[in-house]
Order: sequence, then structure tokens, then C-alpha cells
Amino acid sequence: MNKKEELLPQSIATASRPRSRSIGVKALLPQNDSPALSKLDEYITSPIFLNETVVRLRGAIQIPTQSYDDLGPVDEDRRWDVMFDFAAQWTYPPFSGYFDGHFIWGRGSSDCKNNLIGIMEAVELLLDAGFEPKRTLILSFGFDEEISEREGASHLAEVLTSRYGKDGAAVIIDEGAGTSTVWGSTFALPGVAEKGAIDIEIIIRMPGGHSSVPPAHNGIGVMAELVTAIENNPYEPHLHSTNPFLGLLQCGAAHSPEFPSKLKKLLPSHDWKTCSGKDKLALEAAKAGDIVKYLFTTSVAPDIISGGVKSNALPERTRVLVNHRVNVGDHPSDVKKKLVKIAEQIAHKHNLTVYAFNDEPETPRSITLNSNADTLEPAPVTPTSVDETTPYSVLSGTTRALYGEQLLVSPGIMTGNTDTRYYWDLTKHIFRYGPGWDPEQEGLDGIHTVDEKISIFAHIKGVQWYSLFIRNMDEAELA
Repeated sequence: MNKKEELLPQSIATASRPRSRSIGVKALLPQNDSPALSKLDEYITSPIFLNETVVRLRGAIQIPTQSYDDLGPVDEDRRWDVMFDFAAQWTYPPFSGYFDGHFIWGRGSSDCKNNLIGIMEAVELLLDAGFEPKRTLILSFGFDEEISEREGASHLAEVLTSRYGKDGAAVIIDEGAGTSTVWGSTFALPGVAEKGAIDIEIIIRMPGGHSSVPPAHNGIGVMAELVTAIENNPYEPHLHSTNPFLGLLQCGAAHSPEFPSKLKKLLPSHDWKTCSGKDKLALEAAKAGDIVKYLFTTSVAPDIISGGVKSNALPERTRVLVNHRVNVGDHPSDVKKKLVKIAEQIAHKHNLTVYAFNDEPETPRSITLNSNADTLEPAPVTPTSVDETTPYSVLSGTTRALYGEQLLVSPGIMTGNTDTRYYWDLTKHIFRYGPGWDPEQEGLDGIHTVDEKISIFAHIKGVQWYSLFIRNMDEAELA
């Protein structure tokens, strides 16, 4: 970034549909050079830098970041529970930062201490090479992304928006999707959208008593019936016009040699506005598996449950928390309506009263539905026009310069969320992208579970990408 008036894009196209038009974007390399900068890329790919970056990334992983000072016990962040409960199952200890010559192992290695270290390495190397940016470059690092970023990104974004104004930033790069090989082609998939999110707390209150005289259905049994009803009524796959996955399908149909014939046949007739019947294109695409299906389907996951206090007392209060990631084009309010309908069916069967999102106090025979303050609408879709010089065209050109023009770039989306939710006012150009890629390591590879690891070669490619992108954006005359 530079001064506010220099940061504001002169014109920003509204994207009614993410288009996979970066196929025609040529490889983009910085034109402003110097002897030191010309040697930079060579140094980043050298054995010397490999050894240095291994030490830095290992050092970051070896910091056991499972808690922060006095901010509460470890179990407030479920991510770390996963690690500790199964620590014995790790191939190498989770905070060892073990390097086997190809991969660095440990919690945070690929989510996202690699990005943290890689960005700082790129910036320091540019400064050492005498690079003097025209645009102001801001590094904004939070610390609580896994627990809704209330103390980190929310405050950072507030300060930055106050300082630079609405749409005051040219572009934001955050963690996100990477590179995948599918249909005989390799795609870089920078995330240009995010699904929404809503957690629904369900509380069932039923009479207690001694366990030796149980009713036909107690609170836990009724909750089990309700959870089963929720899982038996999943959301249908649906490809709204603004979902980036539709753009990926269009790109694949045009350029991938192994693109499925059924999908290619359904694409021209796809009508996202159809409210009745099935979305045939989405249903066919969903056959690729859950990791694909949930890119365009609202997900439902009962994640936390509790009820009962002892073995000889009937449970009087049973609670479950159901997480939803809301499809692009839908809304959290749709989730609420659906859950109310299911809850009312169970309540009618068991003579219970439903209190739905109205702050009414619980009563002894009731089902209460609550939503929390972290409810999130699907994110605004980042513009992906490449007719002129845009942040998306710069990102695409940088990526193809690093990996070759055989690599295709298409707008992407993830199933999860990032802390970019707090930066929506700062810029319309938000990309959730992990630029480091090693063909031998594609996919999540242990994120949020055992044996998380990162290819050192992917990490080094990420450092190269950040250094090139910073220079390319600095030279770009944005439309």
C-alpha cells in the first residue's frame, strides 16, 4: 500500500460470476531489476537458503503454541485437543519440527507457520537486496484464527480500515487454497470466496428422576433422535452463479483433456436460479467426493454434545452444538428455518415446547435453539476480471511465471473459513491462497489432526512466490 489516494482502485468490476479467464494471462515477472534483486531468486533456490529456512521453520514449530499466557486452558481451542489426545500416534513428536530431508513435521507446519515464516523471509530478503517499494506493504498477523479471531484479526482490521478507509487496500493475500491436479490438468486455485458459518446450540430439557424408573425416552434419547433427524435431512448440492467452483468447471471443460463428459454435457444447460427440482450439474460434480461436494453444499456437523451428571440420575438438560458452513448463495437464516422445522417435528412427538432464537428462558419440557455471535454470511466474491491489469491478473501472472504456463489458474473456494471476514471493508480484492506447491504433496496432509507436515520444496516455492508477487504488485498500474 501507499498513500490512501494511491491505494484506491480506479475502477472495480463487480463479479456476477467468477470467470476462469486467467488462462490467457501471461507469465508476469518484475521489470525493475538490480544486480542484488536478480540474484535473489537464485539464492532462494540454493542449498544455503534451504538449510536456513529449515532452521527457521523448525524453530517456529518447536514453540508449543497450544495456549497463550492467561487466555484460558488448552481445551478452549479444540485444534490442540486433537493434537494432544493423539500425540502418541504421530510419526514424529508434534512439536519436534523434525526434518526428514523432504518434509518438516509438526503442528503448524502447513497451517500456517509456513506462511508466516515464508512471508517474513521474502520481505527480509527483498529489503536485504535493496528493494524500496512504492506501495506500502503491511504484514498483519493474528494469533487466534482457530477460535474466531476476536482478539487478533478483528482489532487489526479495525485499525487498518480506520487508517486507510473503505477499499483503501489494493489487495490482501491470506492463507487458503493451493494447487491441485484434476482432470489431467494442474490448477492453482486462489480462494475468491468463502462459505458462511453458523453454530446452532440445541438444548433439550426433560424431567429427571432415578434411573431405575426411566421413561420410554429421556433427554439423551430425544436428543439422539433429533440429531439423527438433522443428519437424515442434509442440504442438497447447489451451484449458485457466484460460486467459484462453477468457474473451475468451465475452465476444466475448456482446457482439461480428462474433463468428465457428463459434466461437460450438463454445463451449458445449468440454471442456478432453478428453485424446484434438482441441480443436476451440482449433483453430478458432487460424486467426486465430500471434499468436492462441500464446496457447493451447506455442511452440517454435530460436533459437541453433553448431558447427564451421574449414572443413577436421568438427564434433565442435554446440549449439542451443530456447526454449519453455509453454501455460497444461501444464508444462515436458511439454516435456522430448517432446524426449527425439524425441532418442531420432534417436539410435537414428545410433547415439548420449542423456543427458537428468541432469548426465551428454558423450561422443564422444551427444545431451545440458540445461535452465537460468530454467525457469518458467505463472503463477498472477489472480482476476477483480467481484461485489464487487476490484482487477480497479477496473482495469476505471478503464479504462471513461477510454475510455468502449463499451470492453469482458476478462482477457488475452500470448505472452511479464514479471518479475512474482518477485512471485507478494507478491499474487494481478497485472495485466500497458499502459493507453495510440491507435486509430491497435494491436499491437507494432517491439518488439524496427526502427522501434519510440509514439503520444504513447497515452502521454498512459497517464499519465491511472495517475493515475486510483492514486486509485481509494486509495479502494477491497476485498472
